[in-house]
Amino acid sequence: LACTNRCKTSLALTLNYVAFALAVSAVTTSYWCEGTRKVVKPFCMGPVKVKQTYCIRFNSSNINDTRLVQYIYETGEEKFLMRKFHAGIWFCCEQTMDLIGFNCRSFLEITPDHERGVLWLCIVAECLYIALLFTGGALMVIEMCPCFNLINRLKFNAFAALCTALSGLFGMVAHMMFTTAFQLAVQMGPEDWRPKTWDYSWSYLLAWGSFGTCMGSAVTVLNHYTKTIIEFKFKRRTIEKKLRIKQKILELDMPEDLWYITSLQEQADQHALYVNGNEPSCFSPTILDNWDREYC
Repeated sequence: LACTNRCKTSLALTLNYVAFALAVSAVTTSYWCEGTRKVVKPFCMGPVKVKQTYCIRFNSSNINDTRLVQYIYETGEEKFLMRKFHAGIWFCCEQTMDLIGFNCRSFLEITPDHERGVLWLCIVAECLYIALLFTGGALMVIEMCPCFNLINRLKFNAFAALCTALSGLFGMVAHMMFTTAFQLAVQMGPEDWRPKTWDYSWSYLLAWGSFGTCMGSAVTVLNHYTKTIIEFKFKRRTIEKKLRIKQKILELDMPEDLWYITSLQEQADQHALYVNGNEPSCFSPTILDNWDREYC
């Protein structure tokens, strides 16, 4: 039984560590969503010796000479450029004009002013999610410390289950609020930012994976706590039943051998409970069969 409890605690702690690592990785990266933006190509500056696909070039490099007739080669869709971008809770990064690097700016600048409260709710909920997840993991570590007795470890287990379950709730709210904030930015954000195509990326999957692992840890901790409480109640009921039987024997002035036989029957019933997984019936053929049913 002790080994089973330690294994469950270790499993819950492992799931907690995985959820914490995934959550931190998701929050600190800016690949929650990614896509492309359709923008007009800028004009090529300076002498152009080779054809450049990211800018519009003239037939002559001397664009300041008004005596020359200037015309461009690009027509239709060739005048537009598909620039990639990726966005997260903190930043949104977009490819530069030469398609080599990325320029980043705060995601708050992209979110509409009257809808920034949704993004702030996402940020606060995400921070609470990580903080409560860390607190739950710390309580699980303290619970495994052998310097505390069983009752104190059970208290730590209850608080760990509460913190882990609350962290999962905040995590779900945070992820849903980011989805809402990003969709609002796509529909009502700045005209020079609205994407042509977009989809969720790997950071978003990490965030929801962290939520799923966190709930798995919470369920494991709650299962361990509930099972321990049920075992305590059953042992307490068994002890009370033994005391009532002993008191009845003393009141009836029966021989002490009868108490020994009754104790053996109780031990056999407890063994049957742990082996079969069901509470044993007290209507067993013993010497006390006529009056033992009263205390079952």
